[in-house]
Amino acid sequence: MLMANPATLRNLVKRYETLQRAHARLGTSESSRHLEDISYTLCVTTGTRTVADALTAAEAQLRAVPSAASVLSAAEPSEVQLTA
Repeated sequence: MLMANPATLRNLVKRYETLQRAHARLGTSESSRHLEDISYTLCVTTGTRTVADALTAAEAQLRAVPSAASVLSAAEPSEVQLTA
């Protein structure tokens, strides 16, 4: 199975949550269209058919990817090189 770039996936989830709140507040046809668009993109990106499944899949995929902070803290000091 293909997996989305973690940064892209995080961005999609954040965008979905933002648009969901905006639509709940505004309730316009435009906010609905934006929410439908991001929902579709999130489903396609995660290979799912529903938003609930897409959010679950995104959470699982993001949990499986170590964060940059944990990767850096696990590295030996000699393995980390800083450049200017």
